[in-house]
Order: sequence, then structure tokens, then C-alpha cells
Amino acid sequence: MAGHYKRTAGTEADSSTAADSPETCLIMRSLTYKKNTHAFGTILTFLLYFLFFSLLYLLNYKPQLMANPLFRKKSIDKIKAEYEAGQSDHHGGGLKKVLGVRDLTFLGIAAVVGAGIFSTIGGAAFDGGPGVSVLFIITAITCGFSALCYAEFASRVPVAGSAYTYSYVTFGELIAWIIGWALILEYAIGNIVVAISWSSYFNNLLVHLFNIHLPDWMLVDPGTAVHAFNTATTEMATGLVTDPEKIKSYQFAIEAYNSAPMVAGYRIFFNLPAFIIVALITWVAYIGIKESKNSANYMVIFKIAVIIFVIVAGAFFVDTNNWRPFMPNGFEGVLKGVSAVFYAYIGFDAISTTAEECKNPQRDMPRGMIYSLLICTGLYILIALVLTGIENYSKFDGVNDPLAFVFKERAPWIETIISISAVVATTSVLLVFQIGQPRIWMAMSRDGLLPKKFQKVHPKFQTPSFATIVTGILVGIGALFLEGDLVTDLTSIGTLFAFVLVSGGVLLLPPRPKEPGKFNLPYINGQFIVPVLLAIFCYFFWDRINDAVVNIGHESYQKILFLVFILFAAIFSILTFIRKYSLIPIMGVLTCMYLMIEIPAVSWQWFFIWMGLGLAIYFFYGYRNSKLAKEK
Repeated sequence: MAGHYKRTAGTEADSSTAADSPETCLIMRSLTYKKNTHAFGTILTFLLYFLFFSLLYLLNYKPQLMANPLFRKKSIDKIKAEYEAGQSDHHGGGLKKVLGVRDLTFLGIAAVVGAGIFSTIGGAAFDGGPGVSVLFIITAITCGFSALCYAEFASRVPVAGSAYTYSYVTFGELIAWIIGWALILEYAIGNIVVAISWSSYFNNLLVHLFNIHLPDWMLVDPGTAVHAFNTATTEMATGLVTDPEKIKSYQFAIEAYNSAPMVAGYRIFFNLPAFIIVALITWVAYIGIKESKNSANYMVIFKIAVIIFVIVAGAFFVDTNNWRPFMPNGFEGVLKGVSAVFYAYIGFDAISTTAEECKNPQRDMPRGMIYSLLICTGLYILIALVLTGIENYSKFDGVNDPLAFVFKERAPWIETIISISAVVATTSVLLVFQIGQPRIWMAMSRDGLLPKKFQKVHPKFQTPSFATIVTGILVGIGALFLEGDLVTDLTSIGTLFAFVLVSGGVLLLPPRPKEPGKFNLPYINGQFIVPVLLAIFCYFFWDRINDAVVNIGHESYQKILFLVFILFAAIFSILTFIRKYSLIPIMGVLTCMYLMIEIPAVSWQWFFIWMGLGLAIYFFYGYRNSKLAKEK
């Protein structure tokens, strides 16, 4: 028996062989919570407000809006002057500039190629068949639009802060705070999911390689343990369970629950390995960017070597008959895997948080982002083709460890290598995001929106020391007690929200002459291309549009949101036709918006609760202590 509870976590996967055991598979099925759909009114209101303010900007009706102190903006020229003069109000000295193009590319790969490639491809392959490789290309193009927009900002605003700083320049303080608060979902909260996944992989290796069994109550959060126990006892009480594997699975859940120690009448559960890895990674991030860079580089080299090895080894088992039909469930089947495939791309934007540690950020950061995205896309496409060539797509139903799955019977020793690589992959993701979050807080603190402690730089290690410790505590405690499923979709919402604002912000940047050695976002006139692309999109999705309109009175929120997206796209197409907006940022906005409407309503509810908490902090502290407010 694997001796631990299996978890699924969207962007991150579970241990490879643990998924094979029937008891853990059955427990996971019992852990699937129903999504409610009562958030439509809130979501629609939010989207309409967002559309309203976006149109105000795009139509240049900004003077009265900008007079409001909530929308006071930072000057690019002032930021660049402070950066070049080294007067960014550091406490304890500046950050150490040690990162080059290769290091940034490796950091990007370390963040993107996490456990996602070991998990999400399975479900997407079942829905789309070999055609899922096309979906990886489509998603890469979507992320590519955003990456190019990030690159444009990075070349103009070479300071830490990522989308937060970029939004401060273009949209103003309130929107910058909102996006900075949302980025916590991608970096800190998202890392809770990664740590939980790492724990699952690591425990699998302890059991199968070293025959070490940790107590089950040290490997699971309270919510998962209680829900599994209740499900098992309910099913067993009916007396209708006759399948030996199901009986074994339920007995495992009951025994694991009953073996947990009790304090004050409550069973104690926590995820100890997840907490330990967060503590170790936080220590590495604390002692220096050079050490973090070297660690990330070694891990990236190892996991890329393993992935290439899997591609080459798997090619010998490919049966091309499995590639026919290429899209067994049609293009709609391929699109069902959109969310799962997008999870595999989250992370390339983390590079932008290290701007002040780059030797030449205006030249190297754009290259690092684009190179890492291209490399990851190539690996993903090849992996998808190899997997669907080895096994028929129908075999991937419910498989959360597809790389290990295809080699389980053919070459078990490769399965072990994949498990080790999965541990390394999730470790590298943890490291990159533990580096990114403190630097966003540091940027917000410099602007007066957070206490000054968050901008403190360690005099010896030259890292944002206090912010790094706070990040470690937040992620560590969350990894101990929180359930991964609750925060996975929140990570995607925060990420896509950042992508939309960064892409839209590029439209508001003033034109500039080309400078040698610096990235310049190419201008492609979208006047005719965007309307034509929208027309093609509507043609292929006409049945869905027509069905949503005809049944608008009793449709699910998902179909209503789809109509809202069509409205957004139509308005942006008209504005692009009139004002000749650049194709790349417009496509970045629209493609990311489309992915956002596919996220479940319950996650949007939690997102608004999170944003409400953030706005409360802003109005109680940030609004009054803003550096721009004091200057004015």
C-alpha cells in the first residue's frame, strides 16, 4: 500500500505510481467536489465594470478618470532614472546583478516545465486524442502574445514587480494594487499546490525506492482526510460494495483516519513533507540569487535531459495507428483540454520579477521569456505525440501520471526515472515562485502600498530578506493544512488576469524609436485581421452561440459568460478597426479572456473574496501611505 492519500492539483500532479493503486484512485474520486454555479451575477457585474473601464481607456476618455487619486500613475522616465542612478530607495543596498540570457531562459523553463507535463497531458489527451498537440500550439500562441507584451514592458521598465509595476505605469495605482494582489494567487498561493504535489511525489519515492512509510496523518490535510473517511464509512455502511478493490480502498481511508492522533477530541492531520520542502526552498531563496540561479540551472538540465530521454525512448514504442483519427472527438474535444494545457504553461512571466538582478534586463529579459516559451512548447508537442503514439487516446481516461503510465508495463525502470524527475521538476517550480513573490512585495513596498519592512534588502545576501521570510511562512503554513483543489483554479485566474492587463497595457504605452540591443514589440496592424479572426471564430462556434442565445433564460453561467466574451471580442474588434490597434496585444487580451471564462464559478467566488480582502488592505493602508500621494 502506498501509505498516503492521492491528490490532484490542476497545474501539478500526483506521484506517478501512487496513482496506479486502486485505493488511491477511488479515494480521489470520492474527493471530487461539486461546483456550484451561483456566481454568475457577481462575475457578470465584474466583467461589465472591467469592460467599461477598459473602454474608457481605449477611447481616451481619461482626463476626469486620471484626476482621481485612485488612478495616479508612475512615470516610466522616473522609474528608469531611479534604476539607472541606483536610487530605488533600497534598504541595505541593491540586488545582486548576476543573471544573463541563459540564466533567465533556465529560470523560465524551471517555472514552466513543472509537474504539469507529468500530469495534465493525460486528461487532455483523452479528450482530444493526438490532436492535443495542436492545442499545445494554440495555447503557446496565446501565451506568446502575452509573453511579447511582457517583453515590451520589461524592455521599458527594467525593475522588479512584473505585471504590478507595468500596471502602475499604464492603468494607475488602484489597478496596480489589484493586479499585485492577484499575483499573490499565482506565486504564493500557487506554490502551496506545488508543495502538496511535491509531497506526493516524494512520498512515492520513499515507499517504492527505500521502503520507508511515513504515517498517513503526516501526509494529508485535514479536509481531505475527513472527506475521504466520511465517504468510505457511508459507502461501507450501505453493504452494497462488493468490488474487492473498492473495499480495500475504503478500508484504507478508514484505517488511516483512525490511526491519526487526537488532541482535544480532534484528529490531527498535516502535510509535513510539503512544509519541509517549502522551508528548504525559502532558505535557498534567502541566501542569494546566485545560489538560487545555480540550483535552478542544475534542476532544469536534469529534467530536460529526462524529458528528451522519454521522447527518444518512447519513439521506439510508437504505433502510428494510434494517431488515427487525429481528432477523434472533433475540435471541440481538443478544446476541452484548454484549462489543463494552460496550466502547463504558467510560469514564464516569473522571469520579469528578477529584472533588477539582470546584467542587461532591457536586452536579456525579453529573450529569456521568448526562448523559454519556445523550448517548452517544442517539448510539450513532442511529448504529446509520443504519448498518444504509444497508447491509444482512450486509455488515458482518469490517468494523472501519463508519462509513467505508458512505461509501466513496457519499461518499469523508466517509470522510476520519471518519478525522480517529477520531484526535481516540482522543486524547481517552487524555487522560481519563491523567488518571484518577495520581489513583487518589495516593489509594492517601495511605492508605499505595503510597510517598509517588505523592501528591506539583506546587506550580505542582497535579497529581499523580510519579504522572503513572509512568503515562506505563508506558503509553508498553507502547505501544511490547506487542500490543493481549493487554490488551483485561483492560481489560473490570477495569472490570466495579469496577462489580460499586461497585454491591454501595451496599447496605452507611448510610441518610442527603435533602440539597438533592446526589444521592440513589432507593430502589426490589426484593423482587418482582428475582425476577420473573430468572424472565423464565430463561424466555428456558431452552434454554441446560437444555443446560448436561444436558451439565454435558463442557461448555465458558462454559456452566458461565453456570450459576454463574444460581446467583448466584438467591441474590441470594432475599436481595432477604427483605431488600428496592434494585433499582438489585442490578441493577448482576447485569448486570455477566453481561457478565463472556462474557469468554474466557485473559483470566481473565492477570487472576489480574495480581491475584497486586498481592497480593504489598500484603502486602510496603501491609499494613505502611497509614495505618489505624499509627493503630490
